Amino acid sequence: MIYESRPNVTADAGALCLMAGNAVILRGGSESFHSSTAIHACMVTGLRQAGLPEAAIQLVPTRDRQMVTAMLQATGFIDVIVPRGGKGLVGLVQAEARVPVFAHLEGICHVYADRDADPEKARRVVLNSKTRRTGICGSAECLLIDWQFYTKHGAVLIEDLLKAGVEVRTEGELLKVPGTVRAAPDDFGREFLDMIIAVRLVDGVDEAIAHIRRYGSAHTESILTENDATAARFFERLDSAILMLNASTQFADGAEFGMGAEIGIATGKLHARGPVGAAQLTSFKYLVTGDGTIRS
Repeated sequence: MIYESRPNVTADAGALCLMAGNAVILRGGSESFHSSTAIHACMVTGLRQAGLPEAAIQLVPTRDRQMVTAMLQATGFIDVIVPRGGKGLVGLVQAEARVPVFAHLEGICHVYADRDADPEKARRVVLNSKTRRTGICGSAECLLIDWQFYTKHGAVLIEDLLKAGVEVRTEGELLKVPGTVRAAPDDFGREFLDMIIAVRLVDGVDEAIAHIRRYGSAHTESILTENDATAARFFERLDSAILMLNASTQFADGAEFGMGAEIGIATGKLHARGPVGAAQLTSFKYLVTGDGTIRS
């Protein structure tokens, strides 16, 4: 487990990996080195008192960055790397690792308000998706509004965001909404992790799907609609790890899925996708018994 400045990950990852029957090597950020060391010492005491191997939870005892490189190349000793942190850290791990990786690079989550969306549901979901906690990977970073929804209901979704203190970056027709600002070309496809959102008008679900395929990070997308066929098309044509119908992207969390604790959202396509909890940290083997059984 390679992570940055949050020392609580030391306890979270150590306990979850142990629960899944794994040994774990923790490499925390240099900014929280002393806190992580103190937390790890407590965990080692707990392991000892429980009669478990103290080496089940290990902490890299140095800030030396060469240790990260060594871990990424330790194919004979480490089964999987789980990076947790910013784009720089995760990008480095994905680019240089020879060990399999469970990771997401960015949480560029989209909400699409379809022409058949219930406006009151849409208002609640959009506001919650952006503003509940802006600094998590499940926070909505882009809102796509169907032209027909906009024609019927006006700029209510944007106005709600502006009233909540969100900076709305947009283009074209939507710049007529007082308080919006012009989006830069790279604002679509950016993880803001702040009270900022990019908004664009689209012509139907297929255009929304095309936008998400181009700018998304395969993390979490939500469609707001009362049309089952449209929702089914959205689910079938996108391959993000988590797809939602009439629900806030802020539900992209292992505990909310009933899985218990998790140490990240995996957007890759092999072994684990979505929240990485105890089950996802567990592999399998086949135990076959016979009684002189042979195959003809």
